Formats: sequence, structure tokens, C-alpha cells
Amino acid sequence: MVHGDDYQALVEQKRFLVEVERGIQLANREIIHQRISEITNEPFLAMAVMVGRFRATYLEAAQTLAADIKAAPSLQAITELREKREAYEEAAAAFEALRRAIEQGYVDVQLENQEAGAE
Repeated sequence: MVHGDDYQALVEQKRFLVEVERGIQLANREIIHQRISEITNEPFLAMAVMVGRFRATYLEAAQTLAADIKAAPSLQAITELREKREAYEEAAAAFEALRRAIEQGYVDVQLENQEAGAE
């Protein structure tokens, strides 16, 4: 059973966390919005295409290594494969970070048809 003092402490902790979260959201919006105030479909899709290219390069390199099952891949080939994976993962993380920034309201979205209507 929760006593009055315990309950009040929980309420205060929740209030504190809500206030901190709101402060973090405002700070993120302000900081990110200074650099990327809004985004349209074109640059967002360009990032998605970039991720797809990195993924394709990585998968192609892996498939090339796997094609010659009798030969052990060289250390250089493994290093190159790792570099391609890291590039793909980094690009995917950047895309996900942008998507999340949009979801959180840190970056405004400008729909293409809204731009045309404003002219």
C-alpha cells in the first residue's frame, strides 16, 4: 500500500520527468530547427535513396565474397566489407535520426503541394 508521502513523492517525480522531457523537446527543436528548419519530400527521399545505395554496395560486396566459396576472403576484402557495412549503418542511422526528428516536431515538414499553392 502506498502511503500519502510516498504517493506525493511519486507524483512529484512524474511531474519532474514531464517538465524535463518538455525542456529537452524544446531544446532539441530550437537547436535542430536552427540548422534544418523544414524539409520537403525531395531531400528526405534523397536520404532514403542514399541509404539504399549504401545497402546495395554492402550487399554486393558480401555477395561477391560469398560467390567464391572455395577461396578464403583476404583480410583486405573483409576490411572493405566492414567499411561498407559501417557506411550503410551510419547512413541508415542518420536517416532514422531525421525521421525521428520529424516525428518529434524538431523539423517542420513542407509538403510539395503546399509550396506550389503558396506561390
